[in-house]
Amino acid sequence: MIDLTRRQMIGALAATGAQLVAPARAQSAGPNPAPKFGYDDVLQRARDLAAAPFEDVVPRLPTPFDSLTFDSWRQIRYREDHALFSNPPGGFRLATFHRGFLFPRPVTVNTIRDGIPAPIPYSPALFDFGALKAGEALGVNTGFAGFRLNFPVNDPHVYDEAISFLGASYFRFLGRDQQYGLSARALCVEAGTNRETFPFFREFWIETPTAGGNRAVIYALLDGEAATGAYRFDLAVGQESTLDVKATIFPRRAGVKFGMAPLTSMYLTGENDRRVRDGFREELHDSDGLLIHNGAEEWLWRPLGNPPRERLSYFLDHNMRGFGLLQRDRTFESYQDLDLAYQNRPSYFVEPSGDWGDGSVELIELPTQDETNDNIVASWTPATPPEPGKPFAFAYRITAGLDMPRLAPNGRAVHTFEAPARALGSAEPEDANAKRFIVDFAGGDLAYFVNDPGQVEVVATTSRGRVLRSNVIANPHIEGLRVFFDVSAKPGDTVDLRLFLRAKGRTLTETWTLPWSPPSAT
Repeated sequence: MIDLTRRQMIGALAATGAQLVAPARAQSAGPNPAPKFGYDDVLQRARDLAAAPFEDVVPRLPTPFDSLTFDSWRQIRYREDHALFSNPPGGFRLATFHRGFLFPRPVTVNTIRDGIPAPIPYSPALFDFGALKAGEALGVNTGFAGFRLNFPVNDPHVYDEAISFLGASYFRFLGRDQQYGLSARALCVEAGTNRETFPFFREFWIETPTAGGNRAVIYALLDGEAATGAYRFDLAVGQESTLDVKATIFPRRAGVKFGMAPLTSMYLTGENDRRVRDGFREELHDSDGLLIHNGAEEWLWRPLGNPPRERLSYFLDHNMRGFGLLQRDRTFESYQDLDLAYQNRPSYFVEPSGDWGDGSVELIELPTQDETNDNIVASWTPATPPEPGKPFAFAYRITAGLDMPRLAPNGRAVHTFEAPARALGSAEPEDANAKRFIVDFAGGDLAYFVNDPGQVEVVATTSRGRVLRSNVIANPHIEGLRVFFDVSAKPGDTVDLRLFLRAKGRTLTETWTLPWSPPSAT
């Protein structure tokens, strides 16, 4: 190729007697470039979907994929050498999940490059089917159940699962040194009632990540008999990973109780609830408490439990600042599980963007005999249900972390125990309508009072019945304080207990709260 300068071109043209003519000014810039795909496109799809009749047809999988167990479905593995976004190395890698087991519904998974979306075509060559050789004959219309993004979360050379979307509207993500436990959902509908339904994602779009970056952008289209929705998820992977969620809901019918930013977890047994025992393991839970930062700037801690029957708790609020399901007990000795590492389960904390107005944080605790069942749900329920024809937009951030010291910056409730109530100086328990609660607080400024806990005032109240007595002593093992308080109530009543510590009018701790019912009279 000959590279001529402008001066050389003029000289060459002059040698031939030709004239150099300036090009005419273009009459137009030509066709406009195609607009880049983004949230507005998903928004329009959700609006159109809400105006159409709801369709809930799930194409049947061929035998044996229509009857897979968890173990047989888990044999189907995405071939890592087919992962998308893997070049250049060091960033995200995209892989899909195969349909089957509890995940028969197909979803469309697209990638976006230079603003243009393109679906990932299904091929059995993408998967290693293990012993399921029949998978090699599956057709191109089989589809996927969901997807995951892997990233070097803990080690520059190891691609851990950083986020996954699988089943209905469930998703979960991790930060450093964390191991999967609880999950989040896009939306819950009539949770805690016999009218509950589960909306689901129909389609995803994943932007091609910036090379070497730790951020990913995902769009999703939600569908369900009660509502449709458009979602954008902005993931940032780190020590504490964050997920910024932007959503617009299009209700299909009126009077529906929607749960925004729902979190789902498991609590089988723990220090404050021994109803179900599991051999040598003293505790089994993915989360051990609900933390709320309410509009009055109060931090509330509600220990979780495994009740004998469904238990619903509502925390009315205005302009709620945040809520989350946390795993505070980080001690291996509490769980003694070498494989499942419950001490490394992440906590999820939701922080709204803007004012969510009036509503309540709703906590649902269901009875379970098995650690494989998610029996805990927490979400925000607006006081006024969204109406059909009126899109409902909201946004929030979820943080996945371990200790997260910025949450509840004063003293925290770190242990909760129950025991028979006893009068002072008596070895005999009081009647069955009384109970002793023992709460350990640590952190904040509590270490300052360990040598003189007499300066600290116990503020214990009950919505019914009465507080019989209370006391606070030092607990040097946690560099904090231990509180004892006894409560009595009528048989069959459910009372709400509240407890916090203060000194000279200054609040030292978050507010511990718990519902309690004395045994019913027989």
